[in-house]
Amino acid sequence: MQAITVQDRAAGVSGLTLSELPHPHAAENDVIVRVHAAGFTPGELEWPGTWTDRAGRDRTPSVPGHELSGVVTELGYGTTGLTVGQRVFGLTDWTRNGSLAQYTAVEARNLAPLPADIDHVTAAALPISGLTAWQGLFDHGHLGTGQSVLVHGSAGGVGSIAVQLAREAGARVIATGRAGDRDTALGLGAHAFVDLEAEKLEDAGEVDVVFDVIGGEILERSTALVRPGGTLVTIAEPVTVHPRDGRAVFFVVEPDRSRLAHLARRLRDGRLQPLVGAVRPLAETASAFAPSERVHGKTIIRVTED
Repeated sequence: MQAITVQDRAAGVSGLTLSELPHPHAAENDVIVRVHAAGFTPGELEWPGTWTDRAGRDRTPSVPGHELSGVVTELGYGTTGLTVGQRVFGLTDWTRNGSLAQYTAVEARNLAPLPADIDHVTAAALPISGLTAWQGLFDHGHLGTGQSVLVHGSAGGVGSIAVQLAREAGARVIATGRAGDRDTALGLGAHAFVDLEAEKLEDAGEVDVVFDVIGGEILERSTALVRPGGTLVTIAEPVTVHPRDGRAVFFVVEPDRSRLAHLARRLRDGRLQPLVGAVRPLAETASAFAPSERVHGKTIIRVTED
């Protein structure tokens, strides 16, 4: 099968290569998925799990990408809950070969059934972004009706979904980004927008929850915006500066089959729309990791035609 592989950590994006690999093996409780569409996170070439297995052993050449939508072609021993021929979407393991391949082995529990009226490209944009947004806002941030939330990166894959979920939950949503993101964020339901390049972040005022996907200086400055009893949630980096009278949470998204199914129902009902920024073929994965110009939303790799 064809797959995108990485062999040399020092090479970075230039080390992404379209290669021929053996067909994957379905271990116990695995399924083999024929991948139709896949998503990736640009920074994952820096993640330890891209280069080593759970025991810390080198596992190169490895296949990056951790979001997928496709069709089950094989069941491993003891696998239940899914069937051959079923459409599915979800996450691959952080320390195993991922989704940028024609076939991949995935733990069945990390996948959810995909309704027939949701296309694979849209579904592949949902797993990490949707689960991260939900877990950050509600599981960690405890955002509720009538509260306020500031969402950084509101025109990106995670931020755009966070804006939609927070608005539907009855929260006041303040979005941030660049000037060109304003219309996108407001169109997704944000009540206000802060241009981080031309406006003062501090003018946004205090909020109950800050949802950060940027890190660095923006993360540090955001601590002052958390009102007493509120929460700063980030996926960018561990927090070193905490809100004076609130909580700070750094987390890594976790697979959740039931929540994936819930997000798919919202998508079918028209209550949620992943922001797909570009769709590229498998052979163009390297340029998708390092685009020549900024892309709004999430870039998806189309691996197999529907």
